[in-house]
Amino acid sequence: MSLVRQQVLYLWLDTSSLDGRVLGWAFHDGTAGRGPSLPQEEPPYPNGVAALHDGWCLLQSAQLIPAYPGREHTTSFLQHEFLLERRIELEDAVEDQT
Repeated sequence: MSLVRQQVLYLWLDTSSLDGRVLGWAFHDGTAGRGPSLPQEEPPYPNGVAALHDGWCLLQSAQLIPAYPGREHTTSFLQHEFLLERRIELEDAVEDQT
């Protein structure tokens, strides 16, 4: 029996475009370590387009929020967030009963 599990990747880029440079990332693994992993010490991809080429599917792109007048140079959260997923088929998996 095979099971399909989800992996989720958040990428924060330096621009609102998928070809922008990766500034930060978060990886969540629904395969409990049985699927492909990603590096933790360096960006897994140079940009979002490279993640698409590697089989990730874009679920949500960055919402463009203009800066309030007078706050253009204030430090805040990383605003160019992209949410991607891929589904991993686990062969000969036993379904967890918990």
